[in-house]
Amino acid sequence: MSLLVLLAMLFFLTTASAGNFYQDFGNIWGGDRAKIMNNGQLMTLSLDKASGSGFQSTSRYMYGKFDMQMKLVPGNSAGTVTTFYMHSLGIGSTHYEIDMEFLGNLSGQPYLLHTNIFTQGQGSREQQFYLWFDPTQDFHTYSILWNPRTIIFSVDGRPIRQFKNLESSGVPYVNGQAMWLFASLWDAEDWATRGGLVKTDWSQAPFTAAYRNFNAQACTWPSTSTTACSSSSTSAWINQDLDVAGQKLIKWVQSRYMVYNYCTDYKRFPQGLPPECAFN
Repeated sequence: MSLLVLLAMLFFLTTASAGNFYQDFGNIWGGDRAKIMNNGQLMTLSLDKASGSGFQSTSRYMYGKFDMQMKLVPGNSAGTVTTFYMHSLGIGSTHYEIDMEFLGNLSGQPYLLHTNIFTQGQGSREQQFYLWFDPTQDFHTYSILWNPRTIIFSVDGRPIRQFKNLESSGVPYVNGQAMWLFASLWDAEDWATRGGLVKTDWSQAPFTAAYRNFNAQACTWPSTSTTACSSSSTSAWINQDLDVAGQKLIKWVQSRYMVYNYCTDYKRFPQGLPPECAFN
């Protein structure tokens, strides 16, 4: 299906700046470990040795700008993973994914923000960052911008990573499937902290993270709206890209806080780095 045909089938929906978890999310798992409070304005997720918890958006999206404020697990969070991500729920070549995963650590050690992108079933595009603040003390805004041009990950409005649409150069892009939004808190002690060397201390359970102020300016799939979502839309995000100031910001973050970049891992790719590394 061509991009123009796909865009012609999309419709635009802008949610309120402070979303309601009762309306925007469903398919909540983990039983009473997932709790909606404050009239739908706040959700907490908890993890104990029996189970984690999570939720899924009620809408399916094809492009958008998505913001979520999160307050991560405090104290000794080693082995835990708190997430905010998009997934097509497809298998094989229909698997598309845009990930923000927060890997817990021992008390006093920084959180690691793990990002990844899957296109046509292929991932292995990890970039990891230490955060320049304590994400357990207050809420911070984590954002995914996904449009036909680019994917940009941001923290408190500051871009940290970009993945451009390079289909013209033979690099698959995230445009083959619509995706749902997910958030979860789960145990990954076999790999999350120092490659699995530090295990989850279950005496600290339950571990709890909080989410609030979800905002989506996005194309839902499908929709009955009468306003077409296309490259001619008046919504700025559909054509948004990094300007000169944004490029400087992303370089500043990556030079100081990036701790892993697949595009510099020559041992992992002895036959040559992935082709997008020459552009991103």
